Amino acid sequence: MDVDGVATLAGPTADGHSWRTVVHLTIHVRLRPETIDRGFPSMDRAEDMSRRRLAAAAAAGVAAAAATTTAAHASPAGAVPAAHHRPPRPPRAERLVDNRFWTSRKDWGAGTANGTRVVAKGRAGVEIAAPAGTEEYTDPHTGRAATWEYARWTGPAHRCAVPATEAIASWNARTPTGTWIQVEIEASYSDGTTSPWYVLGRWNSGDDRQDARAPAIRRTSVDDQSDGRTSVWTDTLSVDDTTGTLRVAAYRLRLTLYREPGSTSTPTVWRLGAMASVVPDRFTVPASEPGLARELTVPRYSQEIHKGQYPEYDNGGEAWCSPTSSQMILEYWGREPTADDLAWVDPAYADPQVCHAARFTYDYQYGGCGNWPFNAAYAATYKDMQAVVTRLGSLTDLETLIRAGIPAITSQSFLKEELTGAGYGTAGHLMTVIGFTASGDVIANDPASPSNPAVRRVYRRREFENIWLRTKRKNAQGTVVSGTGGVCYLYFPVNPGKEQVRALAAVGVR
Repeated sequence: MDVDGVATLAGPTADGHSWRTVVHLTIHVRLRPETIDRGFPSMDRAEDMSRRRLAAAAAAGVAAAAATTTAAHASPAGAVPAAHHRPPRPPRAERLVDNRFWTSRKDWGAGTANGTRVVAKGRAGVEIAAPAGTEEYTDPHTGRAATWEYARWTGPAHRCAVPATEAIASWNARTPTGTWIQVEIEASYSDGTTSPWYVLGRWNSGDDRQDARAPAIRRTSVDDQSDGRTSVWTDTLSVDDTTGTLRVAAYRLRLTLYREPGSTSTPTVWRLGAMASVVPDRFTVPASEPGLARELTVPRYSQEIHKGQYPEYDNGGEAWCSPTSSQMILEYWGREPTADDLAWVDPAYADPQVCHAARFTYDYQYGGCGNWPFNAAYAATYKDMQAVVTRLGSLTDLETLIRAGIPAITSQSFLKEELTGAGYGTAGHLMTVIGFTASGDVIANDPASPSNPAVRRVYRRREFENIWLRTKRKNAQGTVVSGTGGVCYLYFPVNPGKEQVRALAAVGVR
């Protein structure tokens, strides 16, 4: 390391942005892992933002990215033939991401049930059979205390295929009014010891906006979780000192389902899993060769036209890159809120579905709409949709998905001059990749655009690949901060086509 430590800063800004970044310090502090920015602040404003929340820490590395692959051979209708030969899938030893999801009846049956049962018909999942007991929970965001019945499912230990430095969970669930879920992880370390159970999210699909007395909790991540070896940063379990030998060798997930006492309602969880990853710290990544020319027809929405709307959700639309991107892909798949769902939105506002997505992805602890698993969980509340958070290893992986008709939401950060044509710099931003030009450049729906028609952008392949996949970069002041290492959201139907199944499997998602 060329510095003594770093500080991890997180929260919304005074001018309406959501951020999380790591700043290297010349002071001695206990090492912590780097974490990733989630919002869309411009670089000039991100460095002097009003900090409502500060998480101090230091770190030597961030794990990240990977996995990879080739595409299925048949192209969907309307695809343009690949312009270049596609490289072969790398050997397993080179793969730096391990995805494991529990989705089938066999998967759910392999866990330990305490009051849960496997759903008998239709889509496989778990639900409450008979409560295992009751628990008190005081909502930290409302102060409201309540008693809840609960049942619990604990997954079997999963040995990671990579020596992981990070893990990020995803879940797809239905939570009727008066129900919610909690997702936890227990890490087994490479030295044979284990972490405590860490909370990765307390989640439901609703809220108490219309009725403050509604039996609902507020969706929340949980701060200040650490055992001195690993820590949780919003939605990510990270090894504190990645320069050492300690790694996450295996993990267990625990799912707790809650409901009002005496109720017959139950949450149902259809997909639960995690992405474990490791990648060397890097400022630049290897270049990939173009292999596809195709553009998907994805709706275009600007977050900027919502500036100032509903500031209670991350200070309004200027910070809504994540839910805006989520909404674009949901509508690509033909899913959108009903008129009744949108009745709460001011009728003077255009694209009310973007406001809706912001409201129902908002993390009340993080203070923003950029919680990665919360966005995936929101997408999966729509009929017959699935969603995961993962990491990819190259633009070749994205070509594999685009070839099969699957757009992706990518997370990146960059200076204005690092992405030609963007017109801004950002400490963290989500956009939707919808295709590639004949020369291999990236076609993206970038919500940080002044209007809906301006959302479609073409970005230079090499620039885009590097700003998305790197784990380290320098900000406008020359300070070393973090990059996401290839994080992306993938949304797809419960019953994808054969070509889509092959594409997803090729990038490690099943």
